[in-house]
Amino acid sequence: MLALSVACTAAAVAWAYLVIGHGGYWRTGLRLPPFPAPFPAPRPARSPAGAEPDRWPDVAAVIPARNEAAMLPAVLPTLLGQDYPGSLTVILVDDCSTDGTAEVAAGLGAHSRPEPGRPGRVLRVVAGAPPPPGWAGKVWAMAQGLTAAGQDGARPRYVLFTDADIAWAAGALRTLVRAAEQDDRDLVSQMALLRTATGWERVVVPAFVYFFAQLYPFGRVNSPRSRVAAAAGGCMLVRREALERSGGLTPISGARIDDVALGRVIKRQRGRCWLGLSTAVVSVRPYPRLADLWHMVARSAYVQLRYSPWLLVGTVAGLAFGYLLPPAGAIIGLAAGAAAGLADPTGPALAAGAGLAGWTLMSLTYLPMLRLYRLSPLRAPTLPLIAMLYAAMTVDSARRHYAGRGAEWKGRTDQARLRFASWPTYTKRTACGRRSRGRAGAVISSPTSSPPPRSKAISSRYSRTAAAWART
Repeated sequence: MLALSVACTAAAVAWAYLVIGHGGYWRTGLRLPPFPAPFPAPRPARSPAGAEPDRWPDVAAVIPARNEAAMLPAVLPTLLGQDYPGSLTVILVDDCSTDGTAEVAAGLGAHSRPEPGRPGRVLRVVAGAPPPPGWAGKVWAMAQGLTAAGQDGARPRYVLFTDADIAWAAGALRTLVRAAEQDDRDLVSQMALLRTATGWERVVVPAFVYFFAQLYPFGRVNSPRSRVAAAAGGCMLVRREALERSGGLTPISGARIDDVALGRVIKRQRGRCWLGLSTAVVSVRPYPRLADLWHMVARSAYVQLRYSPWLLVGTVAGLAFGYLLPPAGAIIGLAAGAAAGLADPTGPALAAGAGLAGWTLMSLTYLPMLRLYRLSPLRAPTLPLIAMLYAAMTVDSARRHYAGRGAEWKGRTDQARLRFASWPTYTKRTACGRRSRGRAGAVISSPTSSPPPRSKAISSRYSRTAAAWART
């Protein structure tokens, strides 16, 4: 019982540090427009906080899309319909899709209409080539979109990297650009609000964002004095000059977690970064079953650990120590104290008290995230069970890697390591089919095999959901 008491006390001390000294990772108030920087003597702002730029810069939005025909009707109109005073070019890179993604995108672009007083919106659909050796599939699609953004002499000031499942509130892009301009930021990124419509989504998704913030505290990411760097891949507004200084996306060509890798590249060149939460940038991708969420986590968890068995063991042990030990110590201590009665209450009482203290601090840090997702605070004490679920997903991620199924996504399995351009890597090549010219001058990919029929009911449901959300 003494050993359990000491261990529970150490865990409670660790949680006290996390609450007080770990960059305030548990807070969810870091939103745009940004709060004043917590560090002294920042660079002079380009304009007063909240002020509109004199001239809104050109923006090119790049969307890598692989088999996203069902998502696009709910997503693409929200980006093309942005209430942004400047020029916006949307470049969708069809990453070897087999479901008619390019055709659906071209059709949506053909039906978009510019509003009076707002610059026209341009949609370009680019046929993606197979990734060459050393490139991750998504990063290669992003790089092709970046190249297309600079064609015909175009030089947008900002490039917005986003995903094909991200829906945008009407003023979201304006807010991003204003934040980048007024405080001279090279990278502005927002963690999208993920979907929590099903029971398992409500269990797994808030914890996913919570653990990400614990691993990369947003306050430290935003401080130039800290070496912590990260970004959220669904929404990354990057200054084009910063990309050019780093050599485009070549430095992260082999990265399977591209957003964190890009954040590190920008920060290493002393670029100013900002990462926060958002309710105006929303992911509409459904994960109705536990198996879907499990795959979402497992496909990249072992990548995050750099394929190291030692880091895997340390991570599982750390999760057990930090999340499982406090409630276990509290329950064992209370049970042992009740059984011992007045014989020797000191040991069980110490274990129970320390365990309850750690469990309470842990639960309190989870409350803001539950509030962000409008979930009951009664879910907070269940965080240890969710952490153990994530531990199991991480172990399964390692198992998949050694079984030859690492980083599997939409039919593409990639066993390459998470490295930068200086280390050669290998990416599996797949055939995309021949190219042809599509509607509205968009270059699309024509697969060699006939695409499977797309569910109109699913697309219609996503469209109605996105439209209703945008009206709110």
